Amino acid sequence: MTQEEPPISVPEQEQGEVPNPDHRSELTDSSALQTVEILLFVADEPLALPRLCELAGLESTAAQAAVDELNRQYEATERTFRIHKVARGFQLYTLPRFAETVKRLYRRQFVQRLSGPALEVLAIIAYRQPVTKPEIEKLRGVDCSGPVVTLLERRLITTAGRAHKPGNPFLYRTTREFLRYFGLESLDALPPIEELGAFLAGQMEEPECTETESLAIDYDNSSQPATEKPDETADSADDSATVILKSSEESRPPEQNPSSSDPSG
Repeated sequence: MTQEEPPISVPEQEQGEVPNPDHRSELTDSSALQTVEILLFVADEPLALPRLCELAGLESTAAQAAVDELNRQYEATERTFRIHKVARGFQLYTLPRFAETVKRLYRRQFVQRLSGPALEVLAIIAYRQPVTKPEIEKLRGVDCSGPVVTLLERRLITTAGRAHKPGNPFLYRTTREFLRYFGLESLDALPPIEELGAFLAGQMEEPECTETESLAIDYDNSSQPATEKPDETADSADDSATVILKSSEESRPPEQNPSSSDPSG
């Protein structure tokens, strides 16, 4: 005679406990968190959410939840970095209070900074894009060929077609690199024109979130003396703001509305 097996005991649900279908299972899934973290750790530019989902094999809600959970863990464990949303993507940034510490690591490397004229041109393009070179020169009163070339080389601006005007001059607009350089999520995050001077001065002195790539570029000490270009001053930033404020008094053509431009390039 075969002995019957005792029934499996299933613990009853505690009285008043309601099952939560949206439990933090995905948030605490170590595999998902590790995948998102390593992708952001090795990325040399912001990863847009669709790209992050593609690489991690996650749905958008799960990827966003993983980012939020990682930041929660970083804050809880007092880590020195956070995941920031910048240039319509996600990237790891060190906290501002560690900027001086990070800079010491790059003290022998050459730091590239934008000149005052380049900042003026960039500010005009940012607030009036798309805009032509003759229009920029009309606002500044001087030739801007040099600054435009510099900004193109730094990938802070790009061409956006040609204007339907005599000579068909190129139109210029900002790029996704512009957003990343200034730590902006989108053009909507640009400060009001009246606050532009203080914003640029603050960016030149110390970025909101210090990224090691932004602090310096590779420098060969054997081929070049360890010198730095002079730091920009608040005067240059104020000059940029003055130019923009003067231009804002003029009527802005419809095609020069920043909101109609796509900075992602």
